[in-house]
Amino acid sequence: MKLFNRKKEAETGPQVVLLVEGMHCSSCGLLIDDELEDLPEVRSAGTDVKAGRTTVRLEEGAVVETATLIAAVEQAGDYKARPVD
Repeated sequence: MKLFNRKKEAETGPQVVLLVEGMHCSSCGLLIDDELEDLPEVRSAGTDVKAGRTTVRLEEGAVVETATLIAAVEQAGDYKARPVD
């Protein structure tokens, strides 16, 4: 777990926004961010608990299935994720 060792990189490159249900506090957001950032194609993740969404920034040229990102969110805890329409 990297709760205090967050990735800090420029906010460039492709991004995916997911809506996330089941978050209660900032720790939920950190758990989700950590799980997403463990994926090799993910540059950074930022979860806004109040808005109920997470923004995933990918490496340049990375192709990641949305289902892979959703699975990572749901693996972090009792959360449900879906892409923003």
